[in-house]
Amino acid sequence: MLISNVVVAIAMEAEASPFVNHLNLQLDTSFFPSETPFRAFRGKHNNCNLTVITNGADTVYGTGVDNVGTVPAAVATFLALQKLKSDTDPADLLINAGTCGGFRRKGAAIGDVFLTTAVANHDRRIAIPGFTSYGIGKVESTSVERLASHLNAKLGICSTGNSLDFHELDSHHMLQNDASVKDMEAAAIAWASEVWSTPHFGVKVVTDIVDGDKPSHEEFLENLGKAAKSLQSTLPKVIDYVCDRKHDEL
Repeated sequence: MLISNVVVAIAMEAEASPFVNHLNLQLDTSFFPSETPFRAFRGKHNNCNLTVITNGADTVYGTGVDNVGTVPAAVATFLALQKLKSDTDPADLLINAGTCGGFRRKGAAIGDVFLTTAVANHDRRIAIPGFTSYGIGKVESTSVERLASHLNAKLGICSTGNSLDFHELDSHHMLQNDASVKDMEAAAIAWASEVWSTPHFGVKVVTDIVDGDKPSHEEFLENLGKAAKSLQSTLPKVIDYVCDRKHDEL
């Protein structure tokens, strides 16, 4: 089966907007239930139907900031894949695109593009027999070695947690996960994709060096705009490559 219907999950509006505008995708206000804050932008790119979903802005806590983290990411992804399946046009592929922290020890540098080989959690520590591996929740990404070569991108595992900062206990578990990059959504998006048996992988642009000298939040804010522009240029190339191909050709 050729890939023709792609969902791109992006947590933050600032990350998504350049790509959405570049492809002239249109807001579809009927895609998600009205009770949710999530947003969907839809359109075609060459022979592909595209749906870009974002987590929207916080209304629960009254902050108005982007809904980052695993809970909104999992719910938005689940609902998007459910919607497409109920419309008898299920997604062929889900791409989780966004920014990430990179590890110098794994060769990451600011601006690098990583494609995920797998995802896992580093802050779900459940020291009960049988629950430890569930907490880690490692999920393999669909193989994209040819795409990585085409983009001159790096490959690696993305470790997910709900905090931006660098904590020694998290650091230990990220090392155990063999993480090249870390983010706040990838493992949750992969979980929802697995529920719907939708192949998935991540496209991550490095905004900060986790094991570097600068605080992560400072580096992230400095480089967010550059990373968004990098996604704008990289994602169309990704879509061009995956569309009209079979999964085993990626």
